[in-house]
Amino acid sequence: MLRHMELILISGLSGSGKSVALHLLEDAGYYCVDNLPVVMLTVLVRMLKEENIRKVAVAIDARSGDGIALLPERLKLLSTEGTRHNFLFLHACEETLLKRYSESRRRHPLASSGQTLEEAIRAERDLLEPISGLGHRIDTSNLKANALREWVRQFIETEPSQGLTLMFQSFGFKHGLPLDADLVFDARCLPNPHYDPALRPLTGRDQPVIDFLEGEGEVCRMRDDIRRFIADWLPSYVRDNRNYLTVAIGCTGGQHRSVYLAEWLGRQFANQANVLVRHRTLAGS
Repeated sequence: MLRHMELILISGLSGSGKSVALHLLEDAGYYCVDNLPVVMLTVLVRMLKEENIRKVAVAIDARSGDGIALLPERLKLLSTEGTRHNFLFLHACEETLLKRYSESRRRHPLASSGQTLEEAIRAERDLLEPISGLGHRIDTSNLKANALREWVRQFIETEPSQGLTLMFQSFGFKHGLPLDADLVFDARCLPNPHYDPALRPLTGRDQPVIDFLEGEGEVCRMRDDIRRFIADWLPSYVRDNRNYLTVAIGCTGGQHRSVYLAEWLGRQFANQANVLVRHRTLAGS
């Protein structure tokens, strides 16, 4: 029997991209099981250990019904048996889910006669809420499949035993707040490179934009304030046994100021935590 198994659990709202994530894991060499009832989780893991299967991905969703409430207890039991696990929860705003169902013409798994699609989505969100905070959350609203695959790839490359993962995520306020953010900082008050025709098509990762922003005292002041705030409170989040902390930085369009700040902050904390840097607007373009 193997000493260790890499177990990844995927859950989330129907239409949020669970199939995309599971297919990526399958391509990465994981033994994948879709729509597993929660009551069968420990049985499956023990059986696959006997078969010497090391990498396993399991999708659990609302079709488990009220049994979904058993998941925290089953994960604790697996931990005591020496099975390391990582949990990924995918979700999206209602508008995005409605659009995806309209385009695919699929039936929502919780839909019943006399119930609208909106009601089914809300019922599923309520059912899954108790487990939504068990691990890393990804808001897939306005996120293309290729970007989601890349984010999931980054997720599986981060070992759960390595402590807290600190994620800096840029976004554009005009596209809405990211639902997976733990802390949100607003950079819209800073000088905007968008108004310089030469800088407009560039991003906050391009040197001319970096030079412009670093030449502005307000930008440097805000970035230092955010860095100091995170540095002061990071130990508290670690003591709270958090596996993930998502810091979202927003500007108007999510192209210049927020991208620059996310990249700069990522470099500042590279030696203090497992750091990921993501750009929602650039990923969706």
